[in-house]
Amino acid sequence: MSLRRRLFFPLAWLRRQIRASEFALIVLAVVIGAASGLCTVVLGALARTLQHWMFALPRGQRLSAVASLGWAPLAMLPVGGAVLSIFSWGVRSKRRRMVDAVEANALHGGRMSVPDSLVVSGQTVISNGFGASVGLEAAYAQMGGVIASVTGAALQLRRSDLRNLVGAGAGASIAAAFGAPLTGAFYAFEIVIGAYTPSAIAPIAAAAIAAVFVSQLFGAQPYIIDSLSGLPAESHHYLLYAGLGGVCALFGIALMRLVALVEQGSRMAPVPDWARPMLGGALLMPIAFWSPQVLSAGHGALHMDIAVGASLGFVALVFLAKASASIVSLGFGYRGGLFFASLFLGTLVGHLFAGVLEIIAGYPVVDPHNAAMVGMAALAVAVVGGPMTMAMLVLEATQDFALTGAVLAAALVSSTIVRETFGYSFSTWRLHLRGETIKSARDIGWIRALTVDKMMRRETRATDCEISIGEFRQRFPLGSASRVVLVNAAHHYAGIVQTPAAYADGLDPAVGVGSIAINADAALAVDMDIVTVMKRFDASGADELAVLDSDRHVVGILSESYVRRRYAEELEKAQNDLFGER
Repeated sequence: MSLRRRLFFPLAWLRRQIRASEFALIVLAVVIGAASGLCTVVLGALARTLQHWMFALPRGQRLSAVASLGWAPLAMLPVGGAVLSIFSWGVRSKRRRMVDAVEANALHGGRMSVPDSLVVSGQTVISNGFGASVGLEAAYAQMGGVIASVTGAALQLRRSDLRNLVGAGAGASIAAAFGAPLTGAFYAFEIVIGAYTPSAIAPIAAAAIAAVFVSQLFGAQPYIIDSLSGLPAESHHYLLYAGLGGVCALFGIALMRLVALVEQGSRMAPVPDWARPMLGGALLMPIAFWSPQVLSAGHGALHMDIAVGASLGFVALVFLAKASASIVSLGFGYRGGLFFASLFLGTLVGHLFAGVLEIIAGYPVVDPHNAAMVGMAALAVAVVGGPMTMAMLVLEATQDFALTGAVLAAALVSSTIVRETFGYSFSTWRLHLRGETIKSARDIGWIRALTVDKMMRRETRATDCEISIGEFRQRFPLGSASRVVLVNAAHHYAGIVQTPAAYADGLDPAVGVGSIAINADAALAVDMDIVTVMKRFDASGADELAVLDSDRHVVGILSESYVRRRYAEELEKAQNDLFGER
C-alpha cells in the first residue's frame, strides 16, 4: 500500500467519525483548543521577551507600567518600524491579501492560509515587541483560527463544521490570553462565527476550557482585576451606566475613523511605504517620553491606573496620549489590534465619567472603579463588538455579579449605537475600507460562490436579429421554443424574442425580428453573484435574461424562477447549518 493511501485511510475514518458523532467533534475541538492555547503562550512570550531586550525591563515588569523611559530606549520604536519593514519585505508575496478569521468565516467558509497567518503573527509580535501601541489579539486569533482551519480542511469537514472550528480556535486563543473561558467562548460566537449556533456550544466551550488549562499549565496568569469598589452597583445606576455606554460608543466610532484617516494620510505623504512604520515610531517617541503607559497593549497601565487614584486632568491626558499612540501605530503601518488598547482606554473614560458626575452633583454618584470596569467593556464593545463577550470578561476578571449587570446594560447601549450609526467593528471597518461589504462574520460566502456561471443554461443557438418575422416563424414554429436569443452581425447580444410574440396579429412578416426583441439592454455577467442577479431581475422585470461574456457574446441564459429557487435552497441549507442539523 502506498504512503498516500496509508495516510488517507486514517483521515477518512476520522472524517466519518466527526460527521457521525458530536462527541468526536468535541474531542477534535479540545485538541484544537489546546494547540491554540499553546500558541498564545508562545506568541505572548516572544513579544514580552522582545520588550525586555529592547527596553531593558526588570524581570516581571510590564512595559506600559514603567514609570519613565529615556530617549535612548525609546529609539527602539523607529528601529522596530525598520525591523517590521524588513520582515514584511522578506515575506512579501504575490498571493491574495491576507485573510483573518472573521473574513475567512464570512466569505471563505472558514478556509485560512498558514503562510499568511504566520506573516500576520510575525508582524504583530514585532510591532508589540518593539513597543508600538497595539495588542496581540490579532496574532492570537489568527493562529488559533488557522490551526482549526487547516485541521478541518485536512479532514474535509462540512462548511458549517469548519466555520465552527475556526471560531473555536480563535475563541480558545482569546480565552487563553485572558484566562477566561466564557470570554473566549462568546468571542467565538459573537465575533468570529457571527451567531449563537446550538451545534457549536459544546465544541467551543470545550476548546476554550482546554486552551485556558494549557496556558495556565505553562505559567500564564488569568486576567484578574481587583475593582476595589467602594459603592455597590445599584439598580438606579443602570441608567447612568447606559449613558456611559453611549459616550463610549461615540469615542469608539471616533477612534476607528481617526485610524482610517491617519492611515490614508500617511499613505498620501511623500514617503515610501517601507518608511511609514519608522516615521510612526518617531512620532510615538515624544508621546511615550511623556507617559510610557501608551506603549504596547496597556495591560500594566490598566492595572496601575485602577489601583492608584489620579486627577481627572491627568486621566484625560493619558486618554488622549494612549488614543493618539494607538492611532499613530495603526495608521503608520504597525500590525495589531485595538482590543487590548480599547480596554485600557475604556477604564480611563469610566474614570472621567465618574469624576464629571461628582463635579456636577457635588458628591460621588457612582463608584469610579465600577465606572472604570463598565467603561472598559463598553468601549471595547464599540471597537471590537460582542456585548456578551465583554460582560463575561468583566465577570471573570472581577467576580462581581452585580457589576456585570451594569456592564451588560452599558455594553448593549454601546453596541446598538455603533451598529445603528456606524455599522462596523474595527476588523470589519478595515475590510470595508478595502472594498468588502461584510459587517459581521455571518456566512455570506455561499452567496458569492453561487454565481451566474454555476446557475445558467448554456446557450448554443443564437439567431441573427436581421432575419424577417416571416423567416423566424418558419424556423421556430409555435411550441418548438419558448424564447430565442438574438445576436447582430458582430455576434453581439441583441435581445430576446418570446416565440408567441412573433405570431401576434398585425405584425408585418417582412419586418426584421429584432424589432420585437425585448431586454436588449438588460443582461447578466458570468461572475455576478446570486443577490446581484435577483436585483437585476427586479430592475428589468424580465422572466429570463441572457448571460454575456466581456465581449457581449452570448454564453447562456438564466430564468428568474430558477434563481429564486436556488436562493431558497441555499438559504434553507445555511439555516439548517446554523441550527445544528447534522
